Amino acid sequence: MSRKRLVAIVCVVIVAAFTVLLATGVGSANTSKSAAGYKVFLIPKFIGVPVFTQNGLGAKAAAKKLGDTVTYNGPTSADAAAQVTFINSAVQQGAKGIIISADDPNAVAPALKRAAQRGVKVVSYDADTASDARVIYVSPPAAKDIGYFQVRWLGSQIGYKGQIAILSAAPTAANQNTWIRFMKQALKQKQYKNMKLVKVAYGNDDDAKSAQQTQALLQAYPKLKGIISPTTVGVNAAARVLTQAHKCGKVALTGLGLPSQMRKYIKAGCSKKVGLWDERAFGYLAEYTMHNVLTGKLTGKAGQSFRAGILGKRTVGPHQTVILSKPLVFTKANVDKYHF
Repeated sequence: MSRKRLVAIVCVVIVAAFTVLLATGVGSANTSKSAAGYKVFLIPKFIGVPVFTQNGLGAKAAAKKLGDTVTYNGPTSADAAAQVTFINSAVQQGAKGIIISADDPNAVAPALKRAAQRGVKVVSYDADTASDARVIYVSPPAAKDIGYFQVRWLGSQIGYKGQIAILSAAPTAANQNTWIRFMKQALKQKQYKNMKLVKVAYGNDDDAKSAQQTQALLQAYPKLKGIISPTTVGVNAAARVLTQAHKCGKVALTGLGLPSQMRKYIKAGCSKKVGLWDERAFGYLAEYTMHNVLTGKLTGKAGQSFRAGILGKRTVGPHQTVILSKPLVFTKANVDKYHF
């Protein structure tokens, strides 16, 4: 074989090999980008309320940065069985990851475990699932802080004495039950010895039912001094009922509420102090967590850290938990600064 022919053959082989490398993306500057593109489904407790809508918007904003796609959908009311339907549907549609706020931690667990057996990664947020049904839980501020702060917010408004009630969401909501447990723990402290919890009512995160439960509390406990509602649906409904019943100032109200919904009630003095966190950032963090689970960077081991875009560095803590932030507190003096 002539030297010229040998050189020609070698050149053909090199060109062919380089073409294969380009086709597979090896050696490309966009390798990390091509490795993305995960299909993620975000399933809130239910759709149609601003708090979960904000979660979805935040998750989609993060997905756009990461190259993923997020499909946001869920039941129209708080219903664990309906959530199972959406879990199964996500798997059938080829989901690589499911982010879920569980209506009932145990009721959705079997469906999530079946999804995991098919290679789907699960991240819970807002309301946790059974711990063996997900990789990581993206938590709002520490549960103890949320429970204790709400008791403090209400106590300061009623002079730390009198009958109080709690207007919660569903009886099965894990996050609500945990916060209420810490509220009861806080009430055992000396400064709250003259505050008496007379009732825990459940509005099932439904506006009409929450309003009915508020009215029932006012009728059953004419000496009621305050209400804590650790749910945005409940606290908004309670504020409306107190306003209509001309009870603002007579029955104090606090809890977890969106500033956009509670602004008029705060300015009117019907609720002097309400807390929450940035719900759009919550969804944003959940999607960044999911992406890092899908890439294999996060396994839920305590001490693992990652960059969550504009939210900065985050670290996995005990119980496979990533915490969003400290609570925000909305008052008449600052509520206009917040627009979610």
